[in-house]
Amino acid sequence: MYSLRLYVFKTIEWLFLLVVALLFVFPFLWMALTAFKTLPEVFRFPPTFLPESWQFENFAIAWKSGPFLTYLVNSLLVALSILALQLFTAVPAAYAFARYKFKGRNVLFGLTLVALMIPPQVIFLPIYVFMSEWNLVNTLWSLILPYGASAFGIFLLRQAFMQVPDEVIEAARLDNASEWKIMWKVMVPMAKPVLVTFGLFSFIYHWNDYFWPLIMTNNEQVRTLPIGVAMMKSTEGDTLWHVIMAGNMILVVPILIIFFFAQRHIINAFVYQSK
Repeated sequence: MYSLRLYVFKTIEWLFLLVVALLFVFPFLWMALTAFKTLPEVFRFPPTFLPESWQFENFAIAWKSGPFLTYLVNSLLVALSILALQLFTAVPAAYAFARYKFKGRNVLFGLTLVALMIPPQVIFLPIYVFMSEWNLVNTLWSLILPYGASAFGIFLLRQAFMQVPDEVIEAARLDNASEWKIMWKVMVPMAKPVLVTFGLFSFIYHWNDYFWPLIMTNNEQVRTLPIGVAMMKSTEGDTLWHVIMAGNMILVVPILIIFFFAQRHIINAFVYQSK
């Protein structure tokens, strides 16, 4: 009787998880399949799920609709530069919050958490004025510098560093290791899953960011891929949804590739944080 009840419970649990997974996956699957359809097929009713004939040329049309190679390079430069800057600033800050006792530590960490709750749309105007005074508008610097420090990264790494046993740090100090060496050679490798997860979140956020590049740039030579895909809708006479979906697939594929190779580290990070 007990095993039957357990079997029924497990079956309901799996069915619930399957329904939730389908709710999340179906919009992406529909976008991917629409990218291979013709325009009349996109508007056909009743709709078709699979394309009648796979239109691979939609991707070529999307790629040639603008300077997509420039957009792609700009997106890579911005996302990777922001990630490098955030790691360079977040690691020392998180190490100080986790391992040092100094006056005002709790207040400073509280301010960091407050910064975590402020959306960029609230503070874009003073930052725009600052960038304009320094003649950085319409440059990649205006997309990189405002995100050089990450409150989320500091919080996440602090939690990871606090889980490193004190004995490990004391042993390193007994070996005459400097604090800088302990931080980068001992703490960072032990928090590798969290670092990878934070890196992935940061890269995805800034790769997909639409608001900030739209505010800070109006020149195609410094615009990023999300802006280029969005402009496909406004520059065409008729909205070519199948081509736009192909552009969205070009935007999403690098994220999927990174996630495919990093998913094991993400799972490890959540397990590491829950211990």
